Amino acid sequence: MAEDTLSEINSEPTCGIVMPLSAIDGCSAAHWQDVQSIIKESVGSIEDPKFSTKMVSDADEVGVIQKRIVSNIYLSDIVVCDVSCRNPNVMFELGMRLAFDRPAVIIKDDKTPYSFDTSVIEHLTYPRDLRYNIMQQFRELLAEKVLSTYRKAKDDPAHSTFLRNFGTFKVANLHTEEVKSDQIVMAMIEQMQSQVSRLTANVDRLGRSIETSGVRSTDPAYLLAKRILRKERAEMPDGAWEHYSADHGFLAHIANRVSDEFPDRKNLLPVVERAIKTVTASPRE
Repeated sequence: MAEDTLSEINSEPTCGIVMPLSAIDGCSAAHWQDVQSIIKESVGSIEDPKFSTKMVSDADEVGVIQKRIVSNIYLSDIVVCDVSCRNPNVMFELGMRLAFDRPAVIIKDDKTPYSFDTSVIEHLTYPRDLRYNIMQQFRELLAEKVLSTYRKAKDDPAHSTFLRNFGTFKVANLHTEEVKSDQIVMAMIEQMQSQVSRLTANVDRLGRSIETSGVRSTDPAYLLAKRILRKERAEMPDGAWEHYSADHGFLAHIANRVSDEFPDRKNLLPVVERAIKTVTASPRE
């Protein structure tokens, strides 16, 4: 049975959500759950048409996560992307959506500066502290923007969220029949990485600076992450570790578990990434 995507499981127009999920830049995983709920409430308030709203990583059955994300990024009728904190995975997924030249609404909190490459696109801004009265206004504005952008894209075949600002391009296309091939999906990811290299350059430099700063081998958070990962790996079937160790959702899950023990630590993903490299290089227990 082919893996379901947002557009395949619903007759309603689909709104995909791209946003951080794990702790970053002082914002906890719970903070992002609150933001996600606000987005869903906002889009859910639209009466005509009634949107089906999901994270682009969500699906009703188990499948290849990267395949699901690429499919849903392309097939969603509209995407709401929260670029707050400049999460690298979010910026990459936004780059794919823009390369497909499909309608998108970008939002960010008031603490995050604009990215140079996407500054030409209107951003809706909300307060990072999610103050109630301002968030009520933001909900209404977001619903209006999602509806107007969706209708504009539907009524105007020449509508473009991003590429029209720079000239005429051959827009990347994703055939639904071909998405069923894992090899083709991975090849598409590589193509998108090349197309959005300018968009993610600043984020990449930030990631490298964090990585090169190093994590002490005596860091208790690192040691805890390593213990958790070794246990997870020992319980996995043969061949599963290679998939999960490269899955950003799995990394975020481990980071959240470590965060439970170290709630004051910010951005534990680099710690988990280093721990994963250590566990991968070690013999399976």
